[in-house]
Amino acid sequence: MIARTVIALLMGAAIMLASDGMAVAKHESDLEISVCGQLREPLAFWLFRSSAGRTNAQQVRAIPGIEQVSFVTQDGRKLGGYKLRASEPRGYLLVAQGNAMLADQIIGEFEPFRRRGLDVYLYDYRGYGLSEGKSRLKAIVSDYRELVAALNAQHYPRRFLYGMSMGGVILLNAVGATNGYDAAVIDSSPSRISSLGCPEAYDPVNQLPADCSRIKIIMGGERDHVVPPADIEEMAAIAQRCGAEVSRDPDYAHPFQDAFLETHRRRFKEVADFFARQQP
Repeated sequence: MIARTVIALLMGAAIMLASDGMAVAKHESDLEISVCGQLREPLAFWLFRSSAGRTNAQQVRAIPGIEQVSFVTQDGRKLGGYKLRASEPRGYLLVAQGNAMLADQIIGEFEPFRRRGLDVYLYDYRGYGLSEGKSRLKAIVSDYRELVAALNAQHYPRRFLYGMSMGGVILLNAVGATNGYDAAVIDSSPSRISSLGCPEAYDPVNQLPADCSRIKIIMGGERDHVVPPADIEEMAAIAQRCGAEVSRDPDYAHPFQDAFLETHRRRFKEVADFFARQQP
């Protein structure tokens, strides 16, 4: 059984490397280099994409106010995703999900934010689902820097970000230390990813702004088996010292893995209430 598993992983890795090459056959991109190891990073993203599965448009058809959106990056990759359109938008919410999720799997859960007057945007990561290109950390960080800039150019009154797990890593690296947002919630994201072979420059704890008052960090308890509280403590402590709001709830597991629907809803209400406090 172990031998078969190893063979399956090796075959999958070979297919992944081949498909990566086909995805960028039209031209190479300097953004799509591996910064976390020439083998480790491609293999990790292949495993994440495999876990995420395939897109399913049927999942979103009945969601009120939904529309499919796309964005072309500076290196010519088309990112696909969804927008939940508020009737009278008072701002936008850009969501960056965990690294084994697709937009169509979770976009419906953000309906409460739409009802609160936010246009909600959720894109598949580069190389996932509806999006083109090679899934690489450097490229995805660049994508979200561009997405934030593009949304800000639409002159929304309020600019909100919500990053879950890997999504928090992405958002902090993309715009964490900038003035490009009014409030950000970082939910269950690790303080560091250099332990995974990535450069320390990508550690989220190094991306915090001098004034963290626009940031909320959410920590779960021992129910979170993906990013345990010990992996978040360093960033939470530093962020709190520079003004961030830090929330600890022992009932929280990893985002979208809470044991009870009531817990999941409480988590989202906590996020929405934080954004509401940032509105004039």
